[in-house]
Amino acid sequence: MGSANGSGRDNDRDTTSRAGDGVLTLAGVPIGRPEDAPPRLAAELATADVVAAEDTRRVRQLAAALNVTIGGRVISYYDVIESRRADQLAAELAAGKNVLVVTDAGMPGISDPGYRVVAAAVAAGIRVTAVPGPSAVTTALAVSGLPTDRFCFEGFPPRKAGERERRFAELAAEPRTQVFFESPRRVTATLAELRASHGDDRAAVVCRELTKTHEEIVRGPLAELAAWATARDQESGGVRGEITLVVAGVGQAVAKAAARDSAREARRAARFAARAVARGAADGPADGGVVG
Repeated sequence: MGSANGSGRDNDRDTTSRAGDGVLTLAGVPIGRPEDAPPRLAAELATADVVAAEDTRRVRQLAAALNVTIGGRVISYYDVIESRRADQLAAELAAGKNVLVVTDAGMPGISDPGYRVVAAAVAAGIRVTAVPGPSAVTTALAVSGLPTDRFCFEGFPPRKAGERERRFAELAAEPRTQVFFESPRRVTATLAELRASHGDDRAAVVCRELTKTHEEIVRGPLAELAAWATARDQESGGVRGEITLVVAGVGQAVAKAAARDSAREARRAARFAARAVARGAADGPADGGVVG
């Protein structure tokens, strides 16, 4: 039951969490401007017993921008040490410490450290909650102008050429809008490869430095975007900053036509098989004997 003043605070407690355990909180961090921080982030930074940060310097800079003093111990939590730190943080939670996980930008666990400590906490029956906040995935999708009703997030494409080629070939027939993260060093090559797999005319968007001072959103078919990136390489040293790519899914009409063709082929094969069976029954046994 909630308290008499109607705050309902007791109802916020996850009933699967054991008494005495701490709470693991994942907090969304601005992808650009500090003023985009969710209001609860400052309070969590001030009150958490442990703040696990992808970059300890960045979280201290963010806290200063939010005019808040971090109240607990700050430890690093980046990809190379994520597995080891997850066990350590699970032990802190089991000891009753409240742990806050933040990344450099966006939500923990979305192409950033976070998944492993969540999995460890869930396995131990410890409460996991979140402070929702900005995400480059949904921000890029929203401003892209491409269909948003169904989409898939692919994170960073594979680095090995063969794996990238195979993955892009699979995604070329995907009807959902596709969202990728990419390094500025590889974005020109990635756009060229997407052009080869998805076709010159496939609509796409390059989102650079979203919500930051030098935000840039470039829309067009993949052939034009690949040419744009190549020109940037030649003229100004390449595309810089944080990059999110949004690529349209295969057109609905094309997808429907492919489905019709597949269904038509299936019906044709079924009719052929039925006629073969009928001919076999009509011909009877090859030696003319009696079946029985």
